[in-house]
Amino acid sequence: MDMHTVVVGTSGTTAQDVIAVARGNARVELSEAAVDALAAAREIVDALAAKPEPVYGVSTGFGALASRHIGHELRAQLQRNIVRSHAAGMGPRVEREVVRALMFLRLKTVASGHTGVRPEVARTMADVLNAGITPVVHEYGSLGCSGDLAPLSHCALTLMGEGEAEGPDGTVRPAGELLAAHGITPVELREKEGLALLNGTDGMLGMLVMALDDLKNLYTSADITAALSLEALLGTDKVLAPELHAIRPHPGQGASADNMLRVLAGSGLTGHHQDDAPRVQDAYSVRCAPQVSGAGRDTLDHARTVAGRELASAVDNPVVLPDGRVESNGNFHGAPVAYVLDFLAIVAADLGSICERRTDRLLDKNRSHGLPPFLADDAGVDSGLMIAQYTQAALVSELKRLAVPASADSIPSSAMQEDHVSMGWSAARKLRTAVDNLTRIIAVELYAATRAIELRAAEGLVPGPASRAAVEALRAAGAQGPGPDRFLAPDLAAADEFVRAGKLVAAVEPVTGPLA
Repeated sequence: MDMHTVVVGTSGTTAQDVIAVARGNARVELSEAAVDALAAAREIVDALAAKPEPVYGVSTGFGALASRHIGHELRAQLQRNIVRSHAAGMGPRVEREVVRALMFLRLKTVASGHTGVRPEVARTMADVLNAGITPVVHEYGSLGCSGDLAPLSHCALTLMGEGEAEGPDGTVRPAGELLAAHGITPVELREKEGLALLNGTDGMLGMLVMALDDLKNLYTSADITAALSLEALLGTDKVLAPELHAIRPHPGQGASADNMLRVLAGSGLTGHHQDDAPRVQDAYSVRCAPQVSGAGRDTLDHARTVAGRELASAVDNPVVLPDGRVESNGNFHGAPVAYVLDFLAIVAADLGSICERRTDRLLDKNRSHGLPPFLADDAGVDSGLMIAQYTQAALVSELKRLAVPASADSIPSSAMQEDHVSMGWSAARKLRTAVDNLTRIIAVELYAATRAIELRAAEGLVPGPASRAAVEALRAAGAQGPGPDRFLAPDLAAADEFVRAGKLVAAVEPVTGPLA
């Protein structure tokens, strides 16, 4: 098997496979077991469709209209209509990687054999992904119950050759033209298939998986920047001693403390300057960095557990059971995913907040223990990093607003049939913004801390090897060091990309060894 191919089976998928397809454009194939399961489930649906008794999703309307029995002659139209009418999104387009994750995760559930979709529909879903065709999906339209209806409907519309999609060249064209250009025949939906293509938590789950991937890098990066700030502030590394964290055995806290301790190994700035300064202890933003970052790490672990369960799930309504029953259920409700999406937005806001407090301390001559005001070259003539901290503060304030949970809200829909919804899609959308802004916040702290460390080095205080590696790599990436005022936005953009791409972690790990 090609290493860039993801095989979809009957038992779910992994976070790594989602990332590979969504961000790495990995090819998708159906396993033989999945094709067999699809065919077996379809036989059950076809048998039920032939019976006179109404079966929800097979021979009835949907939602509040489920009481109407639909005759054979109208069922294909029913399935087309549900896709067309539910493709009612509005607002800006969502990102390509989100749509690819959405489609792949829906294919994952379809391949489970619990949806009753024909194998040829699943193959077409894989073909569209492999062709690099991305349906146009809009920001607004999902309440997170019954799943991400509008976003998934826009994807299903593309399978039918309708609506608009983006081709592999980035151009938006009618979906029918794109399918034809790649030799893909549009699907003609049959009983239950329209419903099965749009009834799941796939959008919010895909965004959760990608946020966890991003946050792993950011939490390690934040431990590094916290260590650099501690070093620049002539703080003590004694508070990072393993025996102190062993008596409060939160795993994340211990991991963050160990990361910081390894970054600070060999530093000539830490641990022995406090006797010359009017302080007994470092400020909370420095001393409690492992406790805050560590609590966030533990939250990420909980969110990974929830994501793992959802990745192993077959979310649809109704579902085809192995004994031949087709049963209605409520597994499409997004609450489990929505809660952790909101929880991650909360910890992202708090991590950003403590990063900003350390940056402010580095810039304040009354609290920085000998550093120049705002790390300026000639304070008064130069403003230094004064407004960089303003930008960082604005981002932190935005993070706090984004931390307000979406899942605490619910708004009834479908004539009160769907009278409690998760708002998980909304939780996922705001988390993406939070992760984006947290990256910038960490980048500003990194930029300030590295400048402060270079100013200390100019005074003869030698930073540790890991710090020197971080400074050198950041400078090589285009973020310049101390000096007179200059156009600062390009430097901050370079620092942002340095953190975002994982280059900060990559720069220090050859010195520290792998960090948690």
